[in-house]
Amino acid sequence: MLLASIIVSFLAASSAPTPVYALYAARWHFSPITTTVVFGVYAVVVLAALLVLGRVSGHLGRRPVLLAALALQAGAMVVFSTAGGVGALIAGRVLQGVATGSALGALGAAMLDIDRERGTRANAVAPSLGTGVGALLSGLVVQYLPAPTHLVYLVFVGVFALQAAGVAVLPLPGTGRRAPGLRASLVPELAVPRRLRGPLLAVAPVLFAVWSLGGFYGSLAPALARELAGSDSAVVGGLGLFVLTVVSSATAVSLGRVPPRAVMFLGVTLLVLGSLGTLAAVELSSFAGFFAGTLVSGVGFGAGFQGGMRTVVPLVDEHERAGVLSAVYVICYLGMGLPAVIAGVLVVHGGGLAAATRDYAWFVVALAVATLIALLRLEAPGAAGRPGH
Repeated sequence: MLLASIIVSFLAASSAPTPVYALYAARWHFSPITTTVVFGVYAVVVLAALLVLGRVSGHLGRRPVLLAALALQAGAMVVFSTAGGVGALIAGRVLQGVATGSALGALGAAMLDIDRERGTRANAVAPSLGTGVGALLSGLVVQYLPAPTHLVYLVFVGVFALQAAGVAVLPLPGTGRRAPGLRASLVPELAVPRRLRGPLLAVAPVLFAVWSLGGFYGSLAPALARELAGSDSAVVGGLGLFVLTVVSSATAVSLGRVPPRAVMFLGVTLLVLGSLGTLAAVELSSFAGFFAGTLVSGVGFGAGFQGGMRTVVPLVDEHERAGVLSAVYVICYLGMGLPAVIAGVLVVHGGGLAAATRDYAWFVVALAVATLIALLRLEAPGAAGRPGH
């Protein structure tokens, strides 16, 4: 499906710099704080774009919003490919953030317009799949092909051009219709109808927890994996994020017919076990243990994210889709960006990479346990959404 492929490529492009950060840091002599700031800027801008532009597609139509977002993404790739310093990296991340934030609501809503059941599944699978594919692809390019800080971005420019051509001819529901209220839609607002606020609040801690883990694997885990492996390989650096997200996507597909409440319980439980496994691996300096913990955490990520999405998304009416999906992604990107930046500070000022990893893992464990308690206190599956959706 073209629309799902755009989510995959957008998130792949967002993780493409991950294996390249070590090259940038060596070339421009910056610390892990800078790495996590560059990473976190993207999350912050995505949040801002979701709040301001998340509902625009409901007024302008899906097609023009998607075409503009694809153009911005291609521009971001050009900025990255010609980057000469940290400022250019931040500029590229800002462009990426605006493009992704403006497109996610439109893409998710368009997929639901076409097929509610398949669209819900694609909304749960595509983001994590794209994140992992981008990290591994970038790592392979950096390790084995020439021009490691240029080529991977130019590949994405070609991908976005092909997708723009597809969007230009794809029949999208509502194409040609423009709804009034565009100016009002630009006022930042989490457009969640009152009847959906309870289900969204119930799943918000799950979404925050799993994406905070994703933020760690996208910012600091590559350096940790190389340190544990005793290697400077870019593939090793990107492999952790790839394993986490691909296992997550496979989990989301395989649990598609399990009730979402049960899926969330499974996700949170495995998130705790995976994080504890990562703690043990760091203590033992075990590269194999790190990936074993990553594998378990990936199942937890997929189950938690999919369970949360399936609790909320099937309850959303057509005119509410872009706004509600934007609110969901705001929670996800807060989880991805904020803890990662704090962890970067801890690496420099709190005892190094291993100590920051321990603190981060304990944070994820604490959040997951709190989430598990909140789920147990729900009176019935219906308190968080209709069972079986």
